[in-house]
Amino acid sequence: MNYENLKKILFKLPPETAHNLAEVVLSSVAISPKLQQKLAKTYLVEDETLTQTFFNKKFKNPVGIGAGFDKNGKMVKALHALGFGFVEVGTVTPRPQIGNPRPRLFRFVKEESLQNAMGFNNDGATVVKERIKKVYPTDFPLGINIGKNKDTPLEESLKDYHFLIEEFQDISDYLVINISSPNTPQLRKLQNRSFIQELFSKKTDVPILLKIAPDMEEKEAIDLCVSAIEAGASGIIATNTSTNYSLLPNPQPFGGISGRVLKEKSFKLFKAIAKELFGKTILISVGGIDSPYEAIRRIKAGASLIQIYTAFIYKGPSLIKDINLALLQLLEKEGLNNISELVGVDIK
Repeated sequence: MNYENLKKILFKLPPETAHNLAEVVLSSVAISPKLQQKLAKTYLVEDETLTQTFFNKKFKNPVGIGAGFDKNGKMVKALHALGFGFVEVGTVTPRPQIGNPRPRLFRFVKEESLQNAMGFNNDGATVVKERIKKVYPTDFPLGINIGKNKDTPLEESLKDYHFLIEEFQDISDYLVINISSPNTPQLRKLQNRSFIQELFSKKTDVPILLKIAPDMEEKEAIDLCVSAIEAGASGIIATNTSTNYSLLPNPQPFGGISGRVLKEKSFKLFKAIAKELFGKTILISVGGIDSPYEAIRRIKAGASLIQIYTAFIYKGPSLIKDINLALLQLLEKEGLNNISELVGVDIK
């Protein structure tokens, strides 16, 4: 069955139900090497010209799955088999939490977008850690996205993040600090210089990246990212979901927006950050990437890596393959030996 036919079935179900069903299927694939091999043969593109090394790990293609799809680390190997060059799990919190009341995930099919108010629903650090230990180390980069529990007071947030760094530093290739989700009350208040400096003061061997919101003013975002790098962050991921509800027709009055309608907003902020930080740190672009053209635009703007999520739901794994094949074609056409030569060409 091709993905378009499968999507017709899935899209008859409520969004969260469809996601849970996909998780059941992909969790089965994740424990079946034969199924993984079959999928990888169809979708996985790995080529030396697409290979880059960051964090002492080879990224055999630059397209990753954004955090939020595999919150609990159940689908890691299946997602790689579907074509992703790297996989990011989470967001994981210290203690399990059920998230916000349902319904909390909404489709906007015409706009190829989503609005979610999930609220870091996950199995908690202890359970996810045991799950990850069974698959790590992987032969592809694995990141863990971490966040504070909803009921942890803002002034005690640092304890949650430092605990999670301790828990996952030995079983991940990189960690991502999530203080930019709109679905945990007051979380975005932590997007400030003081908290960032305290957060990254913890010495650890694992690379830690900061993920920022698309709704920040450019100067504020740049200042925050510069502070993070100066304090020890190993990279920036831009951007998370948006609370600019004017992007959608008849939106819910809560949650974060992702998908095609976020494209230009996310690109604009990424471009501003890249202008300041390109060449000084690793930059990962996410938000509205839904085509080979858009993926290449982000890479030329300074993204060493990109992530997709919402477009994966709307277009399926063929999108990942199409992006990687388009990159290979472009590199050959331009006479470039490696994708790193394409990264940032528009701002060099």
